[in-house]
Formats: sequence, structure tokens, C-alpha cells
Amino acid sequence: MRFNPEHGTVAAFPTAQVIVTENQPKYEFAIVVPCFNEEAAISSTVHQLCEGLGEGPAYQVIVVNDGSSDESEQILLAAQDKYEKLTVISHDENRGYGAALKSGLQQADARYIAITDADGTYPNDRLMELVKEMQDADMVVGARTGADVTYSSLRAFPKWFMRKWVSWISRVKVPDINSGLRVFRKDLAVSFIRMLPNTFSFTTTITLLMLTNYYRVKFIPISYSPRVGKSKIRPIRDTIRFLMLIARTGTYFAPVRVLLPLSGVLALGALFSIGNDVYNSDLTNKSVLLVLFSMNTAMFALLADMVDKRFHW
Repeated sequence: MRFNPEHGTVAAFPTAQVIVTENQPKYEFAIVVPCFNEEAAISSTVHQLCEGLGEGPAYQVIVVNDGSSDESEQILLAAQDKYEKLTVISHDENRGYGAALKSGLQQADARYIAITDADGTYPNDRLMELVKEMQDADMVVGARTGADVTYSSLRAFPKWFMRKWVSWISRVKVPDINSGLRVFRKDLAVSFIRMLPNTFSFTTTITLLMLTNYYRVKFIPISYSPRVGKSKIRPIRDTIRFLMLIARTGTYFAPVRVLLPLSGVLALGALFSIGNDVYNSDLTNKSVLLVLFSMNTAMFALLADMVDKRFHW
């Protein structure tokens, strides 16, 4: 099923196997919020999450202070005394966005995990709507395709490219691959946890894990506002991470689709080089190396695909 901006559904896969546990969770869902140096926005975000979501199922709010060096921790500890729903977890040092989410989801006593950012960019008032959509889904993502979406120009091209890349890998049209506002089953996230990175690529990776393992994923259009406080974008560091993410997701989730074309290009180069060598009556090292590189790349692709197919989640 292709993405429909009005209904927000991008994919409907066969029903996933439900993992049954002996102990029923205390809450229907838990909201996990990673926080790193967000003193300008964290107080209003916590208030909205604890008091501003309206009536609905019982839930808890877990904010993970990821080694903040500003006043975020002090603000959170004061808020913890004020709001019964709030639990604060603190890391002694900055471990990364994904690591903060992992700490929160492992502490959550809930059926579903909802995540959002601390910087005021996401419409948190729509969290209840996303939770309701979980009745017939394994993950619901707030896709930043709504009418009021503000993006940094530095992020526009990388996001466009990654959407195309992830859609090609998963064979599903994905409107937003790394939205930080989403809800997913806790049991599935725990089963995937060793594959989930500690960095900002956590959301991209869990999107691919869900789609490539045929779980049911919905995308609901949402708005996206300018952040409160200072941006954490670092062009050189983030560009390197972007390139690493492309290589990592491609070789892990679609080794045959990524590496066999590369092997084919090397094979064509080898044939051209061998033809030139035959014409000159001299077999060169270049031709031999191109043949070996082509064969090794193809074998690596097939081996990676076999490992992936034999591994059971």
C-alpha cells in the first residue's frame, strides 16, 4: 500500500508474531525523551507531556539526561518532584541519542514506547493519536510531511537522499526515515536492541528493521517546528556519519542489491582491461586485480545475504 497523505498509511504487512510475556506491563505506553543540553525547552516539554496530553490510557514519562553540561539535570530533578508520571534517568557522560533511548526503553514498564525530542520541534499533543493507531500496527511514525514543516537547509539534501536510499532498500515508499516522534512495540525494540546504534541513526535503523522484517508500519503526517535553543548540527562530523550510515544500512539490510551491481561494474572493467591486454599481448596486474575484486565482492554479497536469511529475529 503506497503512502497516502490524507490517511497516512505507507505499508501494511502481514501480522507479526506477538511475543507473549508472563508479566503484564503496568502502563499502556511510556514516553521516552532523550535530553542533552536542552535547558531552554525541557521544562515546557515535560509539562506538556505530563499535563497536556488529555485523557487516555495510563502512561509514564521517562526523560534521560544524557550527560548535559547545562542546567537540564537540575530542571529535570525539580520537575520529578512536581510530576508523578515523570522519571528521570541520568548518564554521567554523553553517550548518544540512541543510547539515551535504549536506557529509557529498558526501564519502561509499558506495552508501547513513544519517543519524542526535548527541543520543542514535534507536536507532542498528537502522541495520543499515534498510540491509538497502534491497534493495527507494530510502529507508527509521525512523518514530517504535514502543512507546517520547517527544516534546516543543511539537512534538506541528506534527508531527501536517505529517504530514497531507505525506500530502495526496503522496497517501500518511506516519507520520513528518521522522525523522532513515533510509537513502537517495546518487545520488538528489545529484541532488536543489539542492532540499534547509540547515535542519531537509531531511528533510521529501527525503521529499516521493522520494514525489512515485514512488520506493520504506519506513517501519519505531522508538522515540525524550529527547535528551541542551539542547534547541535556539526557539518563535518554529520557528513561523515551520513556516509557511514549509507554504507552500514546498505551492506546490512540489502547486501545483494548494493554489492552485486558493484561486482558487475568491476567485472565490466575487468573484461575491458583483459580485452586491452589481449590486444597488446600482455596480461597486466590491473586485469587480475579487477577479476579478483569482482569475484570477492560477489562472494561477499552472497555470503552476507545467506547470513541475513539464516538469522531469525
